[in-house]
Amino acid sequence: MLSNSDRTYRVLLLLVLTLVSANALAHGVDDSTRSFLQQNTGVQFVPFLYIGAKHMLTGYDHLLFLVGVIFFLYKSRDVLLYVTMFTIGHSLTLLWGVLGSIEVNAYLIDAIIGLSVVYKGFDNLGGFKRILGWQPDTRGAVLIFGLFHGFGLATKLQEFQLPEQGLLTNLLAFNIGVELGQLAALVFILIAINFWRRLPSFERFATLTNTLLMSAGLMLMGYQLTGFTLQYL
Repeated sequence: MLSNSDRTYRVLLLLVLTLVSANALAHGVDDSTRSFLQQNTGVQFVPFLYIGAKHMLTGYDHLLFLVGVIFFLYKSRDVLLYVTMFTIGHSLTLLWGVLGSIEVNAYLIDAIIGLSVVYKGFDNLGGFKRILGWQPDTRGAVLIFGLFHGFGLATKLQEFQLPEQGLLTNLLAFNIGVELGQLAALVFILIAINFWRRLPSFERFATLTNTLLMSAGLMLMGYQLTGFTLQYL
């Protein structure tokens, strides 16, 4: 029999993840940012720094993956290791994608990003060991999915055909902004999770939380794959 507090927690968690999923489906570039990027010329370090941070802080697909990554990490060094692997991955492909003009279908990349959320929730639930009898290298998986997250960032910027003048500097500023936004989000997430771990509800609802995390990733995947299919209809 669930207590009133447990029922309230379940309802709130479901509402939060539903809202996050809905925002993730609409995740893109707002009108003011779009206008700036279309009219940008030369080095614009501070604006690109701001856009990078803003993009990460509103990038619920990236944040959901981060929540999954650190959900069961209790040591600071482990958090640092996994976040570093993720950072290296998305930094490499962000720069490579834009500078090398590597064009990837945005719907497919975002679907893979949704898959990364599903993967981490499934991994946290011990699904690989229970169902498949083996455990993939989590560090390697975080790095690989980080590469796809970086391509996701790159595809957003490639839409605007940024001018060559000052491009490298602007990209570095954008990437630094992404890392600052990620750090700010990570601090908030860690504080919330560490506080929650002290409560009895953490153990009771860890399974439900990661199940809902998988559901959010599946919603994102379905939306993006639908968009990909409609391109050819």
